[in-house]
Amino acid sequence: MNWLKLREAIVPDAHPTVVPPKIKLPVLPTVVLQFAKLAEDPDAAPKELGQIIETDSTLTCELLRYSNSSAFATRQKVANPQQAITRIGIRAAKMFLLSTAVQQTMKASKSKLINIQNLWLTNLERALFAREIARKLRADADLAYSGSLLQDFLLPVLSNEMFDEYFQYLQSFDDGRTTLTDFELQHFGWDHTLATAQVLQGWGFPPELVCCVRLHHRGLAALDDQEIGKSAAAAIAVAALMPDPMRQSPRGLEQLMSLDEIWPQFQLAETAASVDEQLKELTPLAASHATLARRLEKHCAPAALG
Repeated sequence: MNWLKLREAIVPDAHPTVVPPKIKLPVLPTVVLQFAKLAEDPDAAPKELGQIIETDSTLTCELLRYSNSSAFATRQKVANPQQAITRIGIRAAKMFLLSTAVQQTMKASKSKLINIQNLWLTNLERALFAREIARKLRADADLAYSGSLLQDFLLPVLSNEMFDEYFQYLQSFDDGRTTLTDFELQHFGWDHTLATAQVLQGWGFPPELVCCVRLHHRGLAALDDQEIGKSAAAAIAVAALMPDPMRQSPRGLEQLMSLDEIWPQFQLAETAASVDEQLKELTPLAASHATLARRLEKHCAPAALG
């Protein structure tokens, strides 16, 4: 798939930025930018790349936790960034570190409207879910994970600076029909998928990540798209239907359950349960999080009693 060609079509360089000038954008850590730049060098070695990451203790811990997780199905633990990069690969390490750095900036954000911890947990769960869907599609699971982590990182900033408009959306949620992106297009003439993709493009992120973020609200239609239907972008679009603090897709859970009825390999309940376990492995905060698995159990309980 030609991600660069797609990126040029959906996030053109000549298009003016839609983010209002008054909004102060987050800044990525210098360590991550240095790593990303060196990772583009075909002669770069894991040792050299690992030495860059070692200068940031937080990123080192996150990379080790990720590379030692059950996702890589190995009992032997890695002990340093070099070993982690060797295990998961330079490209996967680059995407993970970029997405982790953006997540850190999101967690440090302040929002009068969004509970940042809830949003972060939702993003992490959604990323794990997108990775599982990508594997079912035989698509790039690492890209699905990273793209899903990145998709909403700008929402805390946007909702804080444009509080009245986003508060209006949450107040009007009872109609159950209007999605967040529809609301944004009606009120701003742009939505957060374009705003976020433009920011990532400006930071020099890979075109595949930019595309996945731009397309993450395509919903189930992404699966039928001839160009992206079997790609990580489709997996991310499916995962984006999961319930979240901003209630971006009012009928998202219903659509996921509908997909489960027509796609035998989807296995919604089983996949959600697996993701629930993975989330618990990654963070103790998962214990208090309303995961998709728990929502499904609650949704199905009345039917079982009936």
